[in-house]
Amino acid sequence: MESKIWLSSPHMGGNEQSYVNNAFETNWIAPLGPNVDGFESDLQRYLKDGSLVAALSSGTAALHLALILLGIKQGDEVICQSKTFSASANPIVYQGATPIFVDSENETWNMCPEMLETAIQDRIKKGKKPKAIIPVHLYGMPYKANEIHNIASKYNIPVVEDSAEALGSTYKDKKCGTFGDLSILSFNGNKIITTSGGGALVTKDNALKEKAVFLATQARDNAVEYLHSSIGYNYRLSNVLAGIGRGQMEVLDQRVSSRRKNHETYKASLNHIQEISFLDEPEGLFSNRWLSCFLLPSEDIREGLRLNLLEANIESRPLWKPMHQQPVFQAYPSYINGVSDNLFKKGLCLPSGSNLTENELNRVISAIKTYFRAC
Repeated sequence: MESKIWLSSPHMGGNEQSYVNNAFETNWIAPLGPNVDGFESDLQRYLKDGSLVAALSSGTAALHLALILLGIKQGDEVICQSKTFSASANPIVYQGATPIFVDSENETWNMCPEMLETAIQDRIKKGKKPKAIIPVHLYGMPYKANEIHNIASKYNIPVVEDSAEALGSTYKDKKCGTFGDLSILSFNGNKIITTSGGGALVTKDNALKEKAVFLATQARDNAVEYLHSSIGYNYRLSNVLAGIGRGQMEVLDQRVSSRRKNHETYKASLNHIQEISFLDEPEGLFSNRWLSCFLLPSEDIREGLRLNLLEANIESRPLWKPMHQQPVFQAYPSYINGVSDNLFKKGLCLPSGSNLTENELNRVISAIKTYFRAC
């Protein structure tokens, strides 16, 4: 059997090792150190727009801290995009709050502004004004930021921007990860760049960054003894892993370019197949194409193709199963228009790593063409 083609595997640039070696040579193996400071500075220069970054152990940790910083507590309600990975919703429950799920629209597959406003108005009528909104840039495609943030501003509700999949994407020439009152990034092993495991909280408020760092380092007060007046968390990124991130930042633009090229190759090679439809970029939106995805006519055809690819040792997967369908979240309120259900039934993610070879891309394309010729 031919070698495995993965959905999205890590892709080292070559310089990561020098930063990691430096951490070893200088004995900066402790959680903090020069690589952490350097990685945060690299991200701040990349994001621009006055961004301040706290490097953390995961995107989930960043979301959790964002909710804490916004004062989310037990009994509060937080609106979350339903079409997303569970890590977008889990921190709401960590805080004892109630997730309120909002469906998507078809242009970007992200949170629907109309459904968002419907949800807000209904929750207010029920006596529970939401305390935050978590929209997601799904698969690197920016959500409708103007519409979402205008609604959030209208009702004076802060936005936690989930940009875990969208580093390198832009909305009207502004970097994703800079739109929220607080924003989060992820550097998990399958992301556009990786620190093995890692994430970041982004803010424009230095006091919020300092508080995030304080909470992320066990909330240790400034005292000779170990003194704690707040509950803290072990959420800081290690100096060794931050070294990987520094090397990855050097090749970020190349990684975005490679993933976009993969998407264009898929589209050019498969667009003639009537059963396949790709998600186009709306005007003013630039996607990093973290994962290349398309829609098929039915769930049966999607599963048939996925299993066919699996037999050829090619990893693919359905689009995220909506949170309102997840057993753990089914009891929570949701505002659904059917879009995310349809996307889940019909959508498939293809191998999209920036390290895909031309031969591997051709294998995937050939397998897809063969499947549809056989149907």
